[in-house]
Formats: sequence, structure tokens, C-alpha cells
Amino acid sequence: MELQSLKNRFDLIGDDPQFLRALAVAEQVAATDMSVLVMGESGTGKESIPQIIHSNSPRKHHKYIAVNCGAIPEGTMESELFGHIKGSFTGANENRKGYFEVADGGTIFLDEVGELSAESQKRLLRVLESGEFYKVGSSTVQKTDVRVIAATNVDLMEAIRQKKFREDLYYRLNQIPITLPPLRERRGDIPLLFRKFAVDCADRYNMPPISLTRDAQAALLTYRWPGNIRQLKNIVEQITILETSRIIDAETLNSYIPQHNEDLHPVLSVPGQDGSFINDKEVIYKMIYSLKHEVDAIKQKISAGGLPQSQTIHVEPDGQTPAPKVIVVEQTPEDEQKNKDLSIESMYKDRILEVLKKYPRNRKAAAEELGISERTLYRKIKDYGIDAKKKKK
Repeated sequence: MELQSLKNRFDLIGDDPQFLRALAVAEQVAATDMSVLVMGESGTGKESIPQIIHSNSPRKHHKYIAVNCGAIPEGTMESELFGHIKGSFTGANENRKGYFEVADGGTIFLDEVGELSAESQKRLLRVLESGEFYKVGSSTVQKTDVRVIAATNVDLMEAIRQKKFREDLYYRLNQIPITLPPLRERRGDIPLLFRKFAVDCADRYNMPPISLTRDAQAALLTYRWPGNIRQLKNIVEQITILETSRIIDAETLNSYIPQHNEDLHPVLSVPGQDGSFINDKEVIYKMIYSLKHEVDAIKQKISAGGLPQSQTIHVEPDGQTPAPKVIVVEQTPEDEQKNKDLSIESMYKDRILEVLKKYPRNRKAAAEELGISERTLYRKIKDYGIDAKKKKK
């Protein structure tokens, strides 16, 4: 199945290479019976991977059961997974089948597998290795044929070091690892996801979909999204229901986004669907928007006579994302737009020169760091009159 067909079937959105790689691995491993461990932060959509695997596997006509290990009380976990017999504990008024018995021939998805107790981990390891289990309160061995797919948002290797998770169970679950990237590493997909959620909400609540102004789009891409896709979806739903205007500006959007310093992360290169910059100048605009408050403060000082008319603001890189070192703020309104456009073009060109110097003989690596396609990079080299041969010296 082509990846686009797979995305359409499971209502998935995104063209990020890491995301597409996860889908491709899920599809490829589906025909096997190997255990899969899905890793990723909370809210990244890990639950879609086991659904893809089960639906494309020989087990697809048998049961698929999803179990949230973090939501089941520790005292009842073993009964939920493996069942119990009547009278085995207080409240066990009848025999009960567990998930591993009910899902015989099918697939079990164990979400938040790192939350399992030591005893439950021991029982799970046995059923993975031999297909054998005991019901709680029973001494009779039962057999099951179940494929297990697990997911976690915690560092299981660290849990192993802290003796909270069995190392042998980890390697048994991790026959095929699949990692879903956080939303902050899929910035090119954020506008696509926003539009999808906006349309979905509009259909659900029978109202026009919301859309974003340019400054709101910049804010959307600047935020780090610690809650990932789930957080983005929730915010779109809130705005759709609570706002009367269907055109959302940055001020309105930011009122729904928790503004913590650690969540703000200027973005210089944001790839579009075809690998080119989103509207070229928008890339630099996004970075400038993230410095809006600092620039506004300087303008106020200029108006009050506290700084010269052509004051230079020095902005140092944050160590994570490349940032322009100088922004010039002009006082005269007539020249402001002209200088803004010139500074944007200058910063854009300087950034390309910087990366070309870093990768003098590797255009592919340069394009990847800039977040654009090689075709777009060659076009920009031509547009800016950059001497490619000179850069290779």
C-alpha cells in the first residue's frame, strides 16, 4: 500500500520524513509476528501505529484490544490481562477471561507499558516467550496466540537502570522499534494539521472553519507544542467554539497557548510540502515575530528620544537555532517597510552563505540544514548571485 493511501485510510496528516518513516516501518512489519515497541512523547499519535499493523496483518480478522496500562489500578492489572477464577480475591464473584484469552489469534496494544508492576512484567514476559499464562487464583496453564505491540512515552533504558523495568522484557518487546517524532520536529506539518482540525471541528459543530492571519501562522510555528498533536487539536477546538470571528490573529491565538519561556523556540527554516521554504520571506518573518516584544521596546525608546535614529540591536543565537545577529530598526515610517524588506533579504542570503560555507562540497547537506530542497537551494544561489565556485575554495 502506498503511504498516501495508508494516510488516507487512517486519517493521518503529515509529510515529515521521520513521520513517513514510522508509517513505512509499521506497514512493512505488519505481515510478521514480531513484537513492536512504539516510542514517542505523549500526544504524538502512537496509537495509530498498532492499528496500522493489525489492519495490515494476517490477524486482521481477529480481535484488536488496546489496553492503557497507566489507567488500570495496579491491584487489578493481572486480572485484566490474564483473567481470574471465581473466589480468587474479594469481589471475584465469577470466572473472568482476561485480554490475552479474549484476543487469542489477534493483537493486543499495551499503551504506557512502562507503568506495569514488577509482577505484571514477569507474567507478560512469560506469555511473550511461551504463549503461556495463569489466571489469577488458578494453577492451570493456558495457552494463547497473541501479537503484542507496546508503547511508551518514558525512557525505558533509564527505567531499567533504576530497576523499574525488566531488561529482558524490554528486549523482547523491542524487536522492532518505531519512534514517532514530537510536533516541534514536524514544523512543516503544523499548518496541515491545523487546517485539518479546523475543518473537522467546523463540520462537527456546523460552523465556518477558522483560519489564521500571517502573524498568527508565525506564532503557530514558533511555539514548541509540548503536548504535541493532542494539544494542537484541543486548542483548535477551543478557538472554533469560543471565538466569534473566524479569522484568528496572533493575539487571539496566543491567549489560548501557555506562554512559557521554555516553550518558545524561534524557527528559521520551515519546510513546505515540496521541501521549499514556506513563502520564502515568511521564514525570516517567523524569527522576527518571535523577537517582537524586544523590537517594540526599542521602538518605544526611539520615540522617547532614548536612542539614536538608526539604533542597532544585537541578537545572539540561542545555541539551538541559527538566528540573524543584527536587526536594524528605523524611526521614519516611510523607510520602515523598505528597510524591513532589505533586512529580510539580507538575512536570508547571509543564512544561505553561512550554510554553504559549512558544507562547501555538499549541496544536499546544505539544503537539509536550511530545510529546503536542493532545487530550491540552487534557485536561491542563482537569485542572489552567489558564486558557487568561490564558495568551494
